[in-house]
Amino acid sequence: MAKPDNNEFFHPVSGMDLPRFAGVPTFMRLPYLREDDAEYAQVEMGIVGVPWDVGTTNRPGTRHGPRQLRDSSTMIRAVNGATNVAPFYATNCADLGDVSINPVDVMDGMDRITKFYTGIKSRGITPMTAGGDHLLSLPVLRALAADEPVGLIQFDSHTDLFNSYFDGNKFTHGTPFRRAIEEGLVDPKRFVQVGIRGTAYNFDDIAWGEAQGVRIIRIDEFFDRGIDDVMQEVRSIVGDRATYCTYDIDFIDPTFAPGTGTPEVGGPNSYEALKVVRELAGLNLIGADMVEVSPPFDLQGGTSWLGVSVMFELMCILSQAIESRRG
Repeated sequence: MAKPDNNEFFHPVSGMDLPRFAGVPTFMRLPYLREDDAEYAQVEMGIVGVPWDVGTTNRPGTRHGPRQLRDSSTMIRAVNGATNVAPFYATNCADLGDVSINPVDVMDGMDRITKFYTGIKSRGITPMTAGGDHLLSLPVLRALAADEPVGLIQFDSHTDLFNSYFDGNKFTHGTPFRRAIEEGLVDPKRFVQVGIRGTAYNFDDIAWGEAQGVRIIRIDEFFDRGIDDVMQEVRSIVGDRATYCTYDIDFIDPTFAPGTGTPEVGGPNSYEALKVVRELAGLNLIGADMVEVSPPFDLQGGTSWLGVSVMFELMCILSQAIESRRG
């Protein structure tokens, strides 16, 4: 276990000191900071909520995701029991609050997200995002990949590579990564999707993605080859250059994560959902997101608990990447 040698201000509140059901809930029980707080300048990893579902085309509710994810995250402890990584001791982490989103204007909402993350990037903070529908990844990437295209690892049951919905609307949760490639934010040769499945209207999205060089690993291949083999290929595709990871909760089978807008049966279980993230260790991740958690479809909260468990695994990988970039 990593020695707690960073600033103790950034250590989470322990359940041994204050019951988990008590106090103001913040992500992982970390300090909540605003830009004008003195400690903000010391943050290395910031957790951000994006309460957004303006890009949703069917079942809404992901705008409530960050709030429930925060509440569920009070159950997270400091050390990863499988990998012994302790991200809150290795890096200065904080809850940076929510983006002040526009819930009725998709273009203005995206501009607000990009502006928020541009500020984070300018301060050298690595973001861990809690959504929110999957369209939010596009404005985040507009900020993080403004200087050069990045690699992208996507865990999902859908490609989100469609061109448009509803007579030419090009900004929905089914289109963000087509736009990201078109805008030069993502290098399609360093873009891999894992877990794609479900019924379809057509395969235009897959054909377009593969034509650009995107590696699309469908769920049958994922299970036939096994996690170790698949993730070895994922690592080889993105290499050691800057890479972003986006994790849609519907990658996981709805038996384990029913609280999402577009569930698809036949996916990984809870353990496999965590295992794929652990296989990212050593990659140069510059940020990550957990999206499409929709509390109205899982009132008992199991989906959000699994979501924050995945977020913690991602934070372990991000903390290692931050330490590596320190030199």
